[in-house]
Formats: sequence, C-alpha cells, structure tokens
Amino acid sequence: MMIKVRVIPNAKRNEVVSRIGSILRVKVHAPAVEGKANDELCCFLAEFFEVRRSTVFLRKGERGREKTIEILGRSEEDLDEVLETIP
Repeated sequence: MMIKVRVIPNAKRNEVVSRIGSILRVKVHAPAVEGKANDELCCFLAEFFEVRRSTVFLRKGERGREKTIEILGRSEEDLDEVLETIP
C-alpha cells in the first residue's frame, strides 16, 4: 500500500498527528539532517502499522516534507483499518 505522508521534524516525540484526506501528518523527533528524519519516520511507521522495518520503503520525497511511503507485509484491508483509527 502506498501512503502520502507530511513529516514534521524536530518534534518532542514521534506521533501521528492527523489525517487530511489521504495525507498522513506525522511528527518525528529526529532532525531533518542526513536522512535521520527519514529513517526515524520509516521505523515509526513500521511500529505504527505493526510490520517489520524491512517492509517500509521511502519511494518519493527524500529531501522534502511530502513523502510517498510504501508499506508491505500486511493486507491493504488491515492497513486501511489502522488508517481509519486516525482522527
């Protein structure tokens, strides 16, 4: 499943803030330096969706705040259920 994510780096903690349409807003603790925020985002999303880190891939937006993430390892129905819990 592909999801669009808007990342907010340098936050106090990692958390999913909200969902606006199909875009997921996520705060990450790491700064946006040398890919640290990207790595932390992928680790956090793997934990959030309960999949292995090796099944979460950054497909677009390595240098921007808008990113496209691909999540494998669970069915789309399971991932949609998790997304529906986000206000």
